[in-house]
Amino acid sequence: MTQVANEASQAFSVSIQASDFDLRVEQDALTRGRGDIGAVVSFTGLVRDFNQRPDILALTLEHYPGMTERSLERLITEARERFPLTGVRIIHRVGRLEPGDNIVLVLVASAHRQAAFAGCDFLMDHLKSRAPFWKKEHTATGDYWVRERSSDREALERWHPESAVTADGEAVSPLAEQHKADDSLAESSGEERQSALATPKFSGES
Repeated sequence: MTQVANEASQAFSVSIQASDFDLRVEQDALTRGRGDIGAVVSFTGLVRDFNQRPDILALTLEHYPGMTERSLERLITEARERFPLTGVRIIHRVGRLEPGDNIVLVLVASAHRQAAFAGCDFLMDHLKSRAPFWKKEHTATGDYWVRERSSDREALERWHPESAVTADGEAVSPLAEQHKADDSLAESSGEERQSALATPKFSGES
């Protein structure tokens, strides 16, 4: 692989990790030496101390290594097909997190701000509904798995006006069919989280 190809690959990357991230460090790595970038839009999701219940003490995020990364890489591919993007960096944390902790970082670069904003918005809406993560919230009154919200399904639907969207948030499109295959694989493990959840739930807040 040539140096140019390596640099292009590094400009679009995904990391799933337990450790925290530094926005400034990640943006510098994405833009360093790049004269073609005119705008970078970022989204950072944090843990709130309230959600379905008002007393959240912590949350635990689970994923499937390999499958989750591939799912996010496919989302980046579709974003690049829709918008003229010059770089994307997605970092999603897993494990136990407490209120105020970072959950997710999405950086989107383009020559122009409109594409950068639209690309980030597109990725976040799809991360909320289609990324295979599972979130369990821990409260003073007990723990529970978080299900997808109807507002997340509606946000996804606006990107697929030409496609039907089912009751569980599936857009009937080639990309959605691939995501459906991932979900089926995830649900086949037989663990408690698969019996509790019909659909993965993204953890970042909007």
